[in-house]
Amino acid sequence: MTQKISKKTVFQSYKSLILLLMGIIAGCIVGLIYGEKATVLKPFGQIFLNLMFTAVVPLVFFSLSSSIAKMSNMKRLGKILRNTLLIFIVTGLIASAFIIAVVTIVPPADGVNIEMGSYEQPEQMNLLDQVVKAITVSDFNLILSKGAMLPLIIFAIAFGYCVSLVTKDRKLTKNPLVDVLDISAEAFMKMINIIMLYAPIGLGAYFASLIGAYGSELLGAYTKAVVMFFPICIAYFLTGFTLYAYYAGGVKGIRVFYKNIFPAVITSLATQSSVATLPTNLAGTKKMGVPEDISNIVLPLGATMHMDGTALTTLMKIAFLFGIFDMSFTGLGVWGTAIAISVMSGVVMSGIPGGGMMGSLIIVGFYGFNPEVIPIIVTIGLLTDAIATMINATGDAVVTMMVARRVEGKNWMEKSYDNE
Repeated sequence: MTQKISKKTVFQSYKSLILLLMGIIAGCIVGLIYGEKATVLKPFGQIFLNLMFTAVVPLVFFSLSSSIAKMSNMKRLGKILRNTLLIFIVTGLIASAFIIAVVTIVPPADGVNIEMGSYEQPEQMNLLDQVVKAITVSDFNLILSKGAMLPLIIFAIAFGYCVSLVTKDRKLTKNPLVDVLDISAEAFMKMINIIMLYAPIGLGAYFASLIGAYGSELLGAYTKAVVMFFPICIAYFLTGFTLYAYYAGGVKGIRVFYKNIFPAVITSLATQSSVATLPTNLAGTKKMGVPEDISNIVLPLGATMHMDGTALTTLMKIAFLFGIFDMSFTGLGVWGTAIAISVMSGVVMSGIPGGGMMGSLIIVGFYGFNPEVIPIIVTIGLLTDAIATMINATGDAVVTMMVARRVEGKNWMEKSYDNE
């Protein structure tokens, strides 16, 4: 009976990803078969992009505002929190430097030459493009324009519906402003979830257009990037986490870490969620001897703020785009800005629902890439999400060991095992 439940849980966890990949694969097949004729499907993909663009910006605003508004309750154990944040940033920097070394030696999209053109001018638009422009806009600020009344009406109806969904059984706090921020954030998250129901069709249509225009060259670049990423993550897990465990507790720390980490490895791969791996991580770190007051603070924070896997993915996306646009991914300036973006994505944006999309927007906006490449790098995130989540979740466990060392001293492991 337990086995059946586990299988169902794994299937439910991967259901959305499976549907998205089916849509993308179907789009790639259509693009390969029909070639440039498949570009007629691009407007269906543009609808999805426009919907995401208009919802993700206010989502980030309300999510961050809500989180900051409720931070006043986190006053205990300041030493633990300071050391936790410090280690989050340091491990993110190390992960970023690690993948930069790899992609500099083996560029993931080397030799790929794809011309991503700008958006078509209104006079060049066909009927489908005109429909897309009539019912959606490509950015949130545009929806407030008097020229976007129909998109505004559609957006307002959708937002009102989402508010009604998230406020049905909600208990309000004593602070009405916090309630407004919370409800708004939840409503936009609900809207993102509804938009994602269209994602398999939208991304499928977009990739049919891309493959139709650029053929197997793009598929080859994808394959190389994804195939590279898995051994990169495994190598980082074995080298980085071994060194972190050694810092935390020497040879004994390494032995204890690997003895107790594999349930979290399996859970994170199965659920693709650091939050869903929390119970397993709590049980594992207890067996590692980490004091409960440390693990109870570090692990929940880590599930939303510590994302070495996300940093690795972000840098792979940046290196991939540099290759597509035939740009050189070398030099301290290029690496420095790429690392800053990856650490921000891993420590800050990962705590925001829809942070993956927002991270892609930051990459595109910072470097000035055409927004049409966003589905390309979002898909890299989808294809690498499982192993990146594993790095995120298991990294939280080894961070608890390092924080324990800094808070309790070098001999924290002897103390913890003496108390058993």
